[in-house]
Formats: sequence, C-alpha cells, structure tokens
Amino acid sequence: MKTGLVTGSSGLIGSEVVARLANDGWRVVGIDNNMRADFFGPGGDTRWNQARLLESYPRFEHVEVDIRDRAGVKALVAALRPDAIIHCAAQPSHDLAAARPFDDFDTNAVGTLNLLEAARQHCGESPFVHMSTNKVYGDAPNDIALTEFGTRWDYADPAYVAGIAEDFRIDQSKHSIFGASKVAADVMVQEYGRYFGMPTCALRGGCLTGPSHSGVELHGFLSYLVRANAEGKLYRIFGYLGKQVRDNIHSHDVGEFIVRFIAKPRVGEVYNLGGGKDNSVSILEAFKIAEQVSGKPMVSEYVDQHRAGDHICYYSDLAKIKAHYPGWEITKSVGVTMQEIFEAQAVRG
Repeated sequence: MKTGLVTGSSGLIGSEVVARLANDGWRVVGIDNNMRADFFGPGGDTRWNQARLLESYPRFEHVEVDIRDRAGVKALVAALRPDAIIHCAAQPSHDLAAARPFDDFDTNAVGTLNLLEAARQHCGESPFVHMSTNKVYGDAPNDIALTEFGTRWDYADPAYVAGIAEDFRIDQSKHSIFGASKVAADVMVQEYGRYFGMPTCALRGGCLTGPSHSGVELHGFLSYLVRANAEGKLYRIFGYLGKQVRDNIHSHDVGEFIVRFIAKPRVGEVYNLGGGKDNSVSILEAFKIAEQVSGKPMVSEYVDQHRAGDHICYYSDLAKIKAHYPGWEITKSVGVTMQEIFEAQAVRG
C-alpha cells in the first residue's frame, strides 16, 4: 500500500487530496494543527473537516504537527518515507501577513523548506506537490492594458487573451508580505527539483474553491461570498468598483490534476492552476450568481480602497498544464461550484 503525506489536510485542497488518495487505496497521513482557526478565528476552524475525514476514510490518519517544527517534520517524514508529499498548508491572507509577518514567513517559506529538506533526505524520489499561488506574480498583471466593461475588467492586450502564462515576470512588483513568502517557497520547490533532481512542482493557484472551504473575509472569495449571501451578512467590496476578476477552480479539479502529476511526475515544474478564462468572474458577477442560487439579495458596501498587491484582473493561461497533462480539464463551472457551496453551507448551518 502506498503512503501519501498531505499537509493542511483539513483544508479545502488537502481534504480533497486525502479523499482522492484514500479512494485509490492509499494510506494517507494528514498534517494539520488547525492554524486556520488561529489565523482567522472561529470562521476559519477546520476541525469539522478533520472529523469528516476520519469518519469517512479508514485509511486516513491525522497527525497534529506544525510544519514550522523542523525536528517534528523530519521525524515524521523519516518514519513514513511517503510515496508522495502534497503540501497544502499555508498562511493564505494578504492582510494577516502584514499584521503577523513572522508567522506568515515561518509558515509559508520556512515550513516549505522543512518539508523539502526532509523529503530530500528520506524520500527524494517521491513526487512533491506544492500549492503555490498566482500572487507570486505580485501586482505586475495590473500593468497589462485593460478594458473596463459594465461588470468586469478584462485584458485589452491580445497577448493575454488566454490569460497569464508561467513565464510572466515575478519580480519588480508589489506582492504583499504573503505573496513574497509564497515566492520564496515557490522558488525553493523549483530549486530542489532542478538542483537535486527531485520530482517537484509548484501549482500557482487562482481562486481555489469548493464546498469544503472554510471561507472568511480575508481568504476564500466564493466561499465567503456565498456564506455572506446565505446569512444576510454585509459583504465589503474593496476597490476597483467590484469589477476585479478572478478565475475560480473547484477543489475536485485541483485534486484531479494532483493525482495525475503524482502518476507521471516531472522535475522542477511550475503550472498556473486556475479555472481559466471560462471560469473567471468578477465580484459583481458573482453577486448575481449567488442571488440566483439562493434567491436572496446580496447586502454589500463599497470600500474605496483596494487591498495592497491585489489584482484588477487575473485568470490563468492553461495551455502549458493541458499540454503536459492532456487528459486533465476543468469540469466544474462557477455556477455549479457556487451551488455546491450554498448547499454545503445549508447543511453545516
């Protein structure tokens, strides 16, 4: 029986990967110490998802390890010698990173290095998948010429008609402290691949979403938006007239790519992993979908100040990832995804 090690196993993508591997017959060991609750309060608590995994998957084991604990990470990897490591744990918020920069960097950059070095020493031949972020590009995408439409911004430059590709620059831009720590992790994942020949990849995610997301205002775009709508909470729009655009990808489609990479790994790769142009949506457009799904109006206010390093428009060019893994594709639309999130919110209450 193969063994998979999943960090952030109670989170959105981690829990998806746990389920996929367990259903494929793997033994899955999950690392998660519920730091999301520490970062975001009760709304970010993921213990409910941990309990769901333990109840649903007999091959799943939970381990309460902090990825910042170098000795603890090394000891666990040495004992398991996993056949794959899927690193999903992170501090994911721009705003929180500015308030807690050491926690952010220690989690995102140092935690990733702890895992990489433990993997190099004890299972260097095993695929290492890292959930990076499109924020490694900083706000450089804002330099692209844009066209303003009634409900969204979009790229005016025909070179970006399909979105942002992996060769887009990552320096000389404002990333936010969070984005900078994720750049450090992203580059280290590449370097361990290229320097040591390890089968690593950094997945530069767009808005990762789905019904297992514990979305909060500071992180979790669609999940938080749907919850705000369902509960009649005030939703604050931060700048850009609510026309800022993101591509959204369901955790199912992320999990599907990860298992494909594990089956046929490559060395030191990076992929932009989002929903692409077809699954892109602005805040205003997401409002309309949420209202259609729930039958309730959005309650919102506009804050005339965008978040530092925020993208005006971003969606992923999926050409490279589809060329390397031609069987993989986006299967869940934004509308279907938001419907699933709404139904899951109703069940959890």
